[in-house]
Amino acid sequence: MPAIVRAAGQQPLAGKELRLLTWSDNTGLAILDHIAKPFEEATGARVIADRTGSTSEMVAKLRAAGDRPQYDVITLAGVGAVELAGDGLLAQPDLNRLPNLEQVDPRFRTGADGHGIGYLLWTGGLIYNTKTFAEPPKSYAEMWDASRQNRLFLPPSTWTDALDTIFATGKMLGGDGTNADEAFAKLAELRDSILTFGENPAQISELFRSDALDIGGVYAPAFYADELKDPANSNMGATYDIDEGFFADLMYTIVPKAKPGDDDVVHAFIDYTLDANVQGKMAEAVLNGPINQNAVMSDGAKASPFIIKPEQMGDAAVVHNKAFVADVREDWITRYTQTLA
Repeated sequence: MPAIVRAAGQQPLAGKELRLLTWSDNTGLAILDHIAKPFEEATGARVIADRTGSTSEMVAKLRAAGDRPQYDVITLAGVGAVELAGDGLLAQPDLNRLPNLEQVDPRFRTGADGHGIGYLLWTGGLIYNTKTFAEPPKSYAEMWDASRQNRLFLPPSTWTDALDTIFATGKMLGGDGTNADEAFAKLAELRDSILTFGENPAQISELFRSDALDIGGVYAPAFYADELKDPANSNMGATYDIDEGFFADLMYTIVPKAKPGDDDVVHAFIDYTLDANVQGKMAEAVLNGPINQNAVMSDGAKASPFIIKPEQMGDAAVVHNKAFVADVREDWITRYTQTLA
């Protein structure tokens, strides 16, 4: 833990404010509970949070703000950091002011040409009904089974999970995932099977509980830490053990060039997100993979099949070329919407 935070009794950042943009779902709530609030208590700083639904919306907000200071720190998917860095809207944090970075797996320390600081691993696979499947499904092809009519869900178009779903479909067809034309033609076959899109994770949970859904993906178990502990009541299971692989994305913390707060509070907050205890708490709360190699987790969390640790990132993990995804994202979002509307 950095010296500026260790001096908690002295409230080293008392009177300072940090404006944070994060997600509106339970992953964003976990940030408030396990990062923002304890950071405030340790430092005396005040964290003012704004929450929104997706990385696409975060990118749009920062682009709309331009050079007007609005946020100090944003947590988002890797593709968003690449796009905003390309727009020239991000500052490069000073790595010398992030001592916890030394404990982070070297593969996951920075990205977006130095503009993104690694945060946690977002992972996605298949969510399935444990009453429908005696064993976890082994392929995304299960979504095309005729018995799934009106019992399928897919991720919403603006989520990075939708890009993963396009990629997974291409791989299922024997391509490398970038064979988008084939993938969209195949996805069109699902149009009449879709019950809903997963904008509201709580609604998806209720639909599984009421036995209205069989399967969906690519989607993150992160939303269902509680439900996955109790499949007898939730009817929910999740799997990464899929023939075409599971998807892993390094999320980043970024700093806009135009920001209202000062550098001390910004760097202290980013470093706090990388603290071993904080990383462990976030992993247990929302099943995000910790990148601090010394993350403090319970034995149950260490053994959880739903929390992917850096050492598990083998051949089965599909890690996108973020520059490629940034280039195709807007086109793929449009095509995905048109294909499945």
